[in-house]
Amino acid sequence: MTSKSLFEDEEFSKQDFSSQTISGNEYEYCQFVDCNFSGADLSNCKFIECSFRGCDLSTTNMQNTAIQDVSFESCKMIGIDFSSCNDFLLAFSFVSCQLDYSIFHNKKIVKTKFKDCKIQEADFTQADLKESSFYNCNLADSVFYNTNLEKVDFRSSENYSIDPGVNRVKKARFDIPAVVGLLDNYDIRID
Repeated sequence: MTSKSLFEDEEFSKQDFSSQTISGNEYEYCQFVDCNFSGADLSNCKFIECSFRGCDLSTTNMQNTAIQDVSFESCKMIGIDFSSCNDFLLAFSFVSCQLDYSIFHNKKIVKTKFKDCKIQEADFTQADLKESSFYNCNLADSVFYNTNLEKVDFRSSENYSIDPGVNRVKKARFDIPAVVGLLDNYDIRID
């Protein structure tokens, strides 16, 4: 990929961009299939209505990267700092992705869909997730602190620990038995 270029309606398949610097490019309506971006520098790129399927984006640098209406499916995305992404029209969805150790700190990502994802030890501190959904996700050791979780659907997800005293949970949806994750900070026993 050439620096500072525009790509429209293109498909990139089985390409290895790992540890490369791909800065300033713009991709509109592009598809990335089985590509390796692990450790790549994608700073200042724009991805508009693109899709990533079966890609490895672990530890990519997304400093000021615009992600606008982008879908990720069956992608490995370990340790991505989404908090450094450009806020303008930021919107994405995740299906069957591995998002362990990812950071969503202070991001407004309302109505975001997470489905069948592994999201362990992720950081959602001060994020606005209003009306988002976590369907069948494993949220073990993920951090929710001063997070807006209003109307978020956690039904069918597991291993979350959310303190209602420090998060906004009005009209959030939970199911049994995972709902006990709301009581973790109270050091009580439930028999």
